Amino acid sequence: MDYQKMAEYRNTNNPYVQRQNVLVEEIGPGYARVTKAVTPEDVNPLGVPHGGVYFTMADTACGSAMASYGYKAVTMNANYNFFHSANVGDLLTAEAKEVKHGQTVSVFDVRITNQKGTLLGTGTFTFYQLPEKLDI
Repeated sequence: MDYQKMAEYRNTNNPYVQRQNVLVEEIGPGYARVTKAVTPEDVNPLGVPHGGVYFTMADTACGSAMASYGYKAVTMNANYNFFHSANVGDLLTAEAKEVKHGQTVSVFDVRITNQKGTLLGTGTFTFYQLPEKLDI
């Protein structure tokens, strides 16, 4: 499996993630890392990043880790815990690691940190693997 090619594919074939400026930096077996710089357009009325920023990063990281097996998949369930807010200009990193890989259902944990290593939140995402292989 060419994981670099897979990351490039995911970066160029996901319009929503492109619009959010989320970048898949690394994919490996049951693992993925994505990054995003927080912009003024990402904040909510309180001046901190909207919760959807974190959730999008978490889902993208976990979905990319799931894709490492070469099959299409969909998110079945997701849980995200918000601990701290980021600031405009921060560089966020979401790292997803496999907890369990099954024939059709897999579970991943994700951690989002800022450039200082501060833990901003964690999540657990469950995916259902479809029978179609990825066209990469």
